[in-house]
Amino acid sequence: MKPTFVIAGKIQREYILPPAGLPSVDQPGGSLLYAAGGLAVWDSKIGLAARVGNDYPPAWLKSLKKRGLDIGGIRVQEQALDLRAFSAYTDKNEKSQTNAVSHFARRQLKFPKSLLGYQPVDETQLNPHDIDPVAPTALDLPKAFRDAPYIHICPLDFTSQSQLVNLFRGSNQTVSLDPAPNYMVPALWRNLRVTLQGVKIFSPSEEELRALFWGETNDLWEMMKKISEYGPQVVIVKRGALGQSLYDAVQNKKYEIPAYPARLGDPTGAGDAFCGGFLAGFQKTNDPLKAALHGSVSASLKIEGSGPFYQLQVMPGLAEARLFALEQMAREV
Repeated sequence: MKPTFVIAGKIQREYILPPAGLPSVDQPGGSLLYAAGGLAVWDSKIGLAARVGNDYPPAWLKSLKKRGLDIGGIRVQEQALDLRAFSAYTDKNEKSQTNAVSHFARRQLKFPKSLLGYQPVDETQLNPHDIDPVAPTALDLPKAFRDAPYIHICPLDFTSQSQLVNLFRGSNQTVSLDPAPNYMVPALWRNLRVTLQGVKIFSPSEEELRALFWGETNDLWEMMKKISEYGPQVVIVKRGALGQSLYDAVQNKKYEIPAYPARLGDPTGAGDAFCGGFLAGFQKTNDPLKAALHGSVSASLKIEGSGPFYQLQVMPGLAEARLFALEQMAREV
C-alpha cells in the first residue's frame, strides 16, 4: 500500500540524560523517528527515508516495521556509520551536547563503553553544501514514495534537502521543510529562495529565522511574510516553551499557538514531533491553524517521556482532549 506520508531525515543512536527520569543509552532516535512518532499520533500510513550503516541493529528496523511503518526508504549502507548522538539536560531544561564524560560522572552514572571516542558535531559550523553520508537521496526512495501526496523533510545538509524538494515537485504534492541551522544565514538567503519555490510548509525555529534575517529586521512577522513571498503558503515558527507563531499566506492571517502545559520529561525531538503532527493535521483538515494545533499536541505528548514513540503509549483520547483545549487557547493577532 502506498504511504500517504513520506518523511526523510536522520536516524541516530541516542544517548540522552533527560531533565528527569532514567538515562536513555544507545536507543533508536533521530529527527526521522521523532517526526514519525509525532505524525503517528494521528495517522500511520508513513514511509521512512534515511540511511544507516551495516552495524545498525536489524531488530530496530524490524520494530519500525512492526509499528506499521514502511521502511522501504531506509537504506543499509555497505559500511558502518557513526550515528551516535549525545544530549544532557539540566533540571531547568538547558541542553548540552558536549562533555559527555563529565555529565555521566555528575549524575554518578557509569559511562557507556559504546560512547567511547564520541566527538560531538557542531552542526552550525558544518559546510551546508557538504553532503552528509547519512542523508537519504532521491535514489534511495522507492517509486511509491516519490508519488506520496504529503512529504516532510527533516533538517539535513542544504544540498540533500534541495534535491529532495526538487524530487517532490508534483502539482498534487505538499512538501514540508524543516531547515538546518548551518544554512540559515544571510549569505545563503539567495540559495534558499530557490529551494523555497518547491515548499508549501516552512517550519524553522525562532533562532534559525532570526539568524537568517540578522541585521535586516527584528520583526518576526515581517520575516515570515518575506519567506512566504518565495513559495511557502504556510510559515510556522517553533518557539519552544512559547509555542508557535503561524503565518497563513493564503488567508493573510497570523496566529499565536501557546505550548500546551505538559509535564517535562524529555524534550528531545519535540520540534520534529511537532512537524510530523502538523503535516498529519494539514492532510486531515487543509487548515494551517488546525494543523498547528495537531503539531502542538504531538509535541506536548512527546516531551512527557523518552523515545520517539513515547506519545503512542499514552491514554486513549488524550490527544483529542488536548486538541480541544488548545483550540480555545490559540488566538489570531
